[in-house]
Amino acid sequence: MFVRKLARTITATLAILTLAGSASAHDPGDSPEAHQDDVQAEGPAARARAQERVRWRSEDDMRDPLVRIKLLGINDFHGQLSSGRLIGGRPVGSGPVLASYLKTAAANARDGSFLVHAGDHVGASPSASALLQDEPSIAFLNQLANSHCRYVDVSRGPWNLSYLQPRCNVVGTLGNHEFDEGVAELTRLLDGGNHPNGPFLERNWRGARFPYVSSNVVRADGRDLVLAPFTIRLADGVPIGFIGAVLKETPTIVTPSGVAGVEFLDEATEINRYARLLRLIGVRAIVVTIHQGVFQTAFAGPTSPDVNATLSGGIVNIVRQLSDDVDVVVSGHTHGFTNALIANQNGTPILVTQAFSAGTGYADIDLAVSRRTHDVVEKSAVVVTTWADEGPGLTPDPAAAQLTAAAEQSVAPLVNRIVGVATADITRATSPAGESALGNLIADAQRIRTNAQFAFMNPGGIREELRAGEVTWGELFTIQPFANDLVSMDLTGAQIRTLLEQQFPDATTQRILKTSGLTYTFDAGLPVGGRIVEIRDADGNLLGDATVYRATVNSFLASGGDGFTVLAQGTNRVVGPVDLAALVEYVASLPQPFSAAIEGRIQRLN
Repeated sequence: MFVRKLARTITATLAILTLAGSASAHDPGDSPEAHQDDVQAEGPAARARAQERVRWRSEDDMRDPLVRIKLLGINDFHGQLSSGRLIGGRPVGSGPVLASYLKTAAANARDGSFLVHAGDHVGASPSASALLQDEPSIAFLNQLANSHCRYVDVSRGPWNLSYLQPRCNVVGTLGNHEFDEGVAELTRLLDGGNHPNGPFLERNWRGARFPYVSSNVVRADGRDLVLAPFTIRLADGVPIGFIGAVLKETPTIVTPSGVAGVEFLDEATEINRYARLLRLIGVRAIVVTIHQGVFQTAFAGPTSPDVNATLSGGIVNIVRQLSDDVDVVVSGHTHGFTNALIANQNGTPILVTQAFSAGTGYADIDLAVSRRTHDVVEKSAVVVTTWADEGPGLTPDPAAAQLTAAAEQSVAPLVNRIVGVATADITRATSPAGESALGNLIADAQRIRTNAQFAFMNPGGIREELRAGEVTWGELFTIQPFANDLVSMDLTGAQIRTLLEQQFPDATTQRILKTSGLTYTFDAGLPVGGRIVEIRDADGNLLGDATVYRATVNSFLASGGDGFTVLAQGTNRVVGPVDLAALVEYVASLPQPFSAAIEGRIQRLN
């Protein structure tokens, strides 16, 4: 009965809904995206603390008959079907292991469960997904979808009733990486149809067998929504609304061609708009899945009464603008941990989660909903790490394992391709000044590929050593697995000096960038903010404070990542190739066998 009523209501209000998508565009801003490996940053102890549960309970309605629902939140999967990730030396994640955990958790749900992903499920993916246009990653979710899920006809517009799948157990939303190859490819991936380089694992690609929703992405010509803003599920007869959104700063971290023809509206405004609509049609339990997040030290926030004073930025600013209609926010984008009750504009606690990234964890969220009022009266969450050596990880899901094996076999010829020959190991080991041979090689590749004067590479983005002998494409991929775009920008000499000063955020910490095209000297004995003694270009000339230079960094740094905030001020930005592609091309172009060494690009006085 509710479904028929809802269908009639949506059809009758189509004109109103279309107008609702015509809000004014936002003012773009920069937002850091942590493409670096949070798996390494958040070690076993932090992962253990993440498994402490956060709870909230209403003072009202607890005597009502309740429906108990489980939400399983994932984010930033980035096509990580294959195994190989480690935390503290222990194996973690992969498609088969994640699927086993999710299916086990769903089986323990009393009145039903829903799998919710918060964007970047595809893009910046390993070869087994990326080289197959990320179809295997969507196929992975299709495997987790139940028999009530069906393919959505995205091409028919956001208000067609194929989005209305009340018993389907999977809901997704868009992240910035879903736009990497443009709206047309995004639509193909979700809607079906073979890619020009396909077919891949499936002879006829049919798309996603579940709805993606997004409330704040509109087409520039007329402002029609690209996808439906929400979908509604029934849990033992009780309606649950799911609203999607993506960070409004997406155009600043995606190549312009990727977002051509679409605009990104203010997240909170659009979420509140559709939350009001859902409430008008009788949906009072509302979940937001959004690709935006915050960095939170594992469990410091939720266990502290001043959580709302200690967390700020990103998703926190959005949550504080949300209405009381929203109960839960499944977040992403920062590749970190979040499990907190964050107060909205009225002081109402909204449960916000983020489960690291790359399938290494999931948020296990329990909701109790009143059958009488349909309100959420109790909510709690824990972030579970998907260890491959214990629990459900010991029995990887067979269907996901078969899919992963097929994808890996399909890309093996490229992954095993020999790119060059290294005369000796080229490592991350640093000089006393912080320079490394491998860092020099990577920075040189980025500078030369983008025809810039200078290049800067963050050490945290270099994940492995390059061993002597034949160098394969797969080995270079392992060294730079994040698929960050290269971003070239104009910086003044004064800004470059500030950038180098930001390597020393306090008296005891240093994060030495790897450089190409310049040399500099620093004195660690000088006060923070004044440690750079001199900077010279490749010709030995001192940099002029007012002179404008062309510099290249990866997209993580370009948005201010790792505290290098001055890079967010760079102008005349051009998004270039993926960092890995630049490295592969550069290594292949070198006289073989090749080498790299510490050259004294960075000098330390004290």
